[in-house]
Amino acid sequence: MKPAPRPTPETRPFWDGTAAGELRIQRCQTCERHYFYPRPSCPHCGGDQVEWVRASGRATLYSYVINHRPAPGFEDEAPYAIAVVELAEGVRMMSNIVGIENLPENLPLDMELRVVFERRGDVCVPLFEPAGGAR
Repeated sequence: MKPAPRPTPETRPFWDGTAAGELRIQRCQTCERHYFYPRPSCPHCGGDQVEWVRASGRATLYSYVINHRPAPGFEDEAPYAIAVVELAEGVRMMSNIVGIENLPENLPLDMELRVVFERRGDVCVPLFEPAGGAR
């Protein structure tokens, strides 16, 4: 079984969103900038007036590494891409690329992606696939 993240009080709105099929990130009400990973104050201006908003789910591939030595729970999936994606809202997050064979020629930087969700135990994990569907 694949490992599943454990929600904390700070991350609960994120995981509630993924369970509802939504990718949620935080936005500062003071400087109006989005950010990720979840935290109680804005990393840009230090403001503590933050809110959770629904992200579009659109992203581009910013960077990746192809892992050939699987972690526990991922033995049947090697090789797989560990990626940094840049959301349309301007924030970056780590995830995996799914829906394509994870080869360098299939993973051009700036490739358009869309979020999909995979249930792992009690949580749904956001993953990303090519925006045009599987190649």
